[in-house]
Amino acid sequence: MAVTLVGPPKRAMPIAFDIEILRRSEMFAGLDAEILQGVVAAGSVRRLSAGTRVFAQGDPGVTGHSLLEGRVKIVQTRADGGQSVLRFIGPGEMYGTVAALMNQAFPADAVAVVDSVEIWWTIPALRQLIRHHPEIGLRSTAAAGTRLMDLQGRMGELTNERVEQRIARTLLRLMEKAGRPTGDGIEIDFPITRQDLAEMAGSTLHTVSRTLAALDQRGVTGSARRRIIVRDPRALSQLAQTGVG
Repeated sequence: MAVTLVGPPKRAMPIAFDIEILRRSEMFAGLDAEILQGVVAAGSVRRLSAGTRVFAQGDPGVTGHSLLEGRVKIVQTRADGGQSVLRFIGPGEMYGTVAALMNQAFPADAVAVVDSVEIWWTIPALRQLIRHHPEIGLRSTAAAGTRLMDLQGRMGELTNERVEQRIARTLLRLMEKAGRPTGDGIEIDFPITRQDLAEMAGSTLHTVSRTLAALDQRGVTGSARRRIIVRDPRALSQLAQTGVG
């Protein structure tokens, strides 16, 4: 079922999207069509050009967001001035919402990687939805817990795994989340730089470049149009598990 909304300004072109994307999202999974229509009506839909910063680290958390199309990158600036890519957001995923509901500042930047479409809500609107439908709040809490466990797992990898394993595991996560089959293998469906990989894997640009070159040479990975292709998922999985591919 498609929904067409017209958001401000009034002259804006209608933005059509599949409401089922929200039904698959973390906060709104399984809600019936009538409730989902209310969720959509409480928010605003907008297009994001590639490179658009949706919100900035340190800004007051006053909005919650869900991606409908495209990809958004969550990037945190550390005290030393360096940056870390925390995650990539895909269609149906929420971002910025937990911080906002907790009256906290946004802990990272959110930047559109490709042309995208999102729906966003003010915090009063989200809280009203939660009051009317408590299951939305419960699912939000569960989603926050899942992300915390994922972060703890990644911290353990930084301590216990070789850098080649971490790079392989990062590629596997991206493949599982955003991979699409092609004639050459499984392509990660958005542009990702070696610096992005380095930040996600807790490595350096030099090490990631060297590791990818070795994987490309062995036929485990490849690249085309600034996108990474996993040609041999089994070998990549073995490297992620044992450090030996």
